[in-house]
Amino acid sequence: MSQSQQPKILILGTLSGGYAGADSTGQSHLDYPPNTYILPVMSPVMFPPEFYLRAFEHGMDGIIVMYSGTDSPYKVEADGTAKLINRAYQLMKERGMDIRRLRLAAICTVCVKPFLKEVNQMNDLLEGIGFVKDEIAAHASAIVTQEAAHG
Repeated sequence: MSQSQQPKILILGTLSGGYAGADSTGQSHLDYPPNTYILPVMSPVMFPPEFYLRAFEHGMDGIIVMYSGTDSPYKVEADGTAKLINRAYQLMKERGMDIRRLRLAAICTVCVKPFLKEVNQMNDLLEGIGFVKDEIAAHASAIVTQEAAHG
């Protein structure tokens, strides 16, 4: 399968967690799927639930939010991020999207194995469930069919 035919994974990696874990993975010369895109962020609590929906609508098939969890230097990050992700899950369900496409993972600055595990698990999941565009289209089609049957 070529890279353009593989599901795309976006990682929001905090500078104090996931991004540093990705850097440690690279310094260890370890490979992870090439369909992975890493966006360094200060804190994922800055991203509203709608951000994730837009990312899915624009072609990201899976998103992993990698942050330092309760070890975060920002007091609101752990609880605030969890609340935002839970809200994103609700919005995803409303749109017929599989909520497994969005994961929250605590990754430390030197967490090479957990970083690789998260990325590989998401990649395996997406190879099984397919592209988000297909899921969105199927849900829209089901709504149109349902409205036609009742209209």
